[in-house]
Amino acid sequence: MAGLHAAQIHAVPVAADVVSVAARHAVSAEREWRLAAETVDAVVAAGFARHFVPVACGGNAGSFTALSQAIAELGEACPATAWCASVTAHLARMAAYLPSEGFHEIWQNGPDAVIVGSLIPAGRAEQAPGGWRLTGRWSYVSAVDHSDWALLCGTVPGEEGPQARMFAVPRSDYTSVDSWSDIGMRATGSHSLVAEDVFVPERRVMDRNILLDGASAGSPASCHAVPLRAVNALSFATPALGAARGVLQLWQDGVAAKLLKAQRGPSVSRAAYETVLARAAGEIDSAQLLLERAAGIADRASALTPLLEARNLRDCAFAMDLLVTAADRLFRSAGTGAHSVDAPMQRYWRDIHSMSSHVVLQFDAAAGAYAGAVWDTRGGTHTAT
Repeated sequence: MAGLHAAQIHAVPVAADVVSVAARHAVSAEREWRLAAETVDAVVAAGFARHFVPVACGGNAGSFTALSQAIAELGEACPATAWCASVTAHLARMAAYLPSEGFHEIWQNGPDAVIVGSLIPAGRAEQAPGGWRLTGRWSYVSAVDHSDWALLCGTVPGEEGPQARMFAVPRSDYTSVDSWSDIGMRATGSHSLVAEDVFVPERRVMDRNILLDGASAGSPASCHAVPLRAVNALSFATPALGAARGVLQLWQDGVAAKLLKAQRGPSVSRAAYETVLARAAGEIDSAQLLLERAAGIADRASALTPLLEARNLRDCAFAMDLLVTAADRLFRSAGTGAHSVDAPMQRYWRDIHSMSSHVVLQFDAAAGAYAGAVWDTRGGTHTAT
């Protein structure tokens, strides 16, 4: 994109091997309720874990545009793999907001540590000499079984009530519990994470508001100056874009076979298929344009305003609605064969619906945030054009 520095447009090298590895293990990963180790290794080798890691720690401090393009490409092969790659990349960006001594500890052995986590304050911490003692159970932690570190939200006592803090915890200090049972996104292995009375030194603790406001003190990179609210939904909508492209390709292949067969047998309504194709492809393309704009806005951190942040959230939620509509349209018209438990289309379709249930992709909440940014809610004054 014009105006971006070379370091910002550094792309995640989504080579054919990571795509093929993800596709090869997709069915077995769903059956096992977690990604295959080979798939995770390929994702790390492709550069996803280090994409947002500070340059000082050996990372790329890359752009949202480059990551989003790579995630969508990977999502065509395996939506669950793309989801985990996106989540771990964005968690690494969040870890860069820790005190400098803390994030250097995380990446002391290199920039490819797999970081998972949760922003839900499901833990509690009590102050201890030099830090805090953290206890809690966090649900829906994607790729937890393959993680090296976790960034977890817990509450600490405060004068005005409990305060949310983020705690960076190494793999040796937490366990996972098999609890993930969603009808879609099974391969993400989004099981529960448990920490019991874990000591976390102050260097690995930060106020959660630092993430929300995008106020990194330890990295000068543009990607670390972006408020979480401007990009959080992007991290979850982009894998769905790839999944929808995957559904479209499967549908096109299936319908092409039907039309070819119809030339030698009973007639098939080509016009009906043409309408489905044009509408669904248009919906997916529209979603892509919205997500590309959101990523581009994030890459111009210095130009971000509350209105643009709210518009990014709106665009991501609206894009998700478009992708669900397109997937439903394609799945409904694909025929009974596509509904077989052995058919890949139904897996993509389930994955898209599971992605769409994420709290940050709910359009009503996004609409409220956007309207609040457009109007001064205290006096109804218009604040943007």
